[in-house]
Amino acid sequence: MAPSRTQISSKAALPFRTANKEKRRSFHVKQKKARDAIRRDERFRRRREEDRNPRLREERQARNVPITLDKKRVWDEVNADEEDALGLSVDVARLKRQKTAEEQDGAESGASGEEERSDEEDHADDDDVDSMLDEDEDASDGSEIELSSSKQKEPPKPQQPRRAASPSGSTASTRLDLTPENLATKFPTLFTPHAEPKVLITTSINSTLHAQASILTTLFPNSSYVRRSVHRYGHKYSVREISKFASNRGFSTLVVLNEDLKRPSGLTVVHLPEGPTFHFSIKNWIEGAKLPGHGNPTNHFPELILNNFRTPLGLLTAHLFRTMFPPRPELEGRTVVTLHNQRDYIFVRRHRYIFRDKRATEKSVVDTDGKPMKDVEDIRTGLQELGPRFTLKLRRVDRGIQRSSGQEWEWKAGDEKVRTRFQL
Repeated sequence: MAPSRTQISSKAALPFRTANKEKRRSFHVKQKKARDAIRRDERFRRRREEDRNPRLREERQARNVPITLDKKRVWDEVNADEEDALGLSVDVARLKRQKTAEEQDGAESGASGEEERSDEEDHADDDDVDSMLDEDEDASDGSEIELSSSKQKEPPKPQQPRRAASPSGSTASTRLDLTPENLATKFPTLFTPHAEPKVLITTSINSTLHAQASILTTLFPNSSYVRRSVHRYGHKYSVREISKFASNRGFSTLVVLNEDLKRPSGLTVVHLPEGPTFHFSIKNWIEGAKLPGHGNPTNHFPELILNNFRTPLGLLTAHLFRTMFPPRPELEGRTVVTLHNQRDYIFVRRHRYIFRDKRATEKSVVDTDGKPMKDVEDIRTGLQELGPRFTLKLRRVDRGIQRSSGQEWEWKAGDEKVRTRFQL
């Protein structure tokens, strides 16, 4: 029998209410241990069953795929004339597959139509020969022949459009060969990169980010840093004047590092000599010296990985970064720069890699299907991050090089109202 001072509680977790805090605490601990023990027994029981029947494990893993925002990503339905629109979320690779499938269906239907027409001509020739041999046939037979020929002449029914394939995972590489032709016509200088890119790096006026700008010179090959500090009565050169200065001296790209509270806050990239101008915001800037187990960068030209740029705007951004790195990397440096796009955030990383033998406790490298890749079962890759590490987000694409930023723009962020609709 419960004490007189205790009362029945409406809570399911406590069978009674007590004023003793230690009793309540011990009761909750006992309940938690009991629930954990039940879950543990259930987990071990399921493991024993899956060891006896591995098919159960595969079915469970297929059911337990997490539904993320990337899985819920939506695409815009556009016509053929709007495929290159920068403000639309269009999967260029999917459109290419749809066009290829439609062309194949059209070719098959055309071949089947030609075969039917040739068969009809053969039947007509046979009918003419029969009519010459026997002209006294009944009219009913002639009507039957006409009906059969009319049935053959019916056009084939249009096939229903095939269902679009599911979008691939976020680790898909960028297909630069699928860039719409209209974008190449609108930005001709961006799609004809220089043989040897040359980058000029500067900062905002009277900035204090000299160390961070010097670090960027190690990230972009063939780059030079020029300070933008001026006297209070001196002339303050605009970005347009600096772009003209850099273009006359053979630079292909101008990078302006913006500052806020003595931290990198933005990156303005101007493609010379005529633009366009890309405005990025910077977050999570971490220098290489502050990374645990970091390495020291070398002067070798790095390899460039552009990952998951799928829309016309994404391909345009990928072409911009491609023009900032030499097309022929120096493989002996074993350096790779990765720009991974996920949910319109571009993660910039730089690593040094090495190939080594797989240890007994490690798993093999798997492909997108989750199965081990062939011929590399016993090989693993070791990575050492060099830095810097930061995240970019595209804010605006200006037309050309303007006197005042934002006057004429090709694309501008801020209109996203659906969380599952991404621009890159």
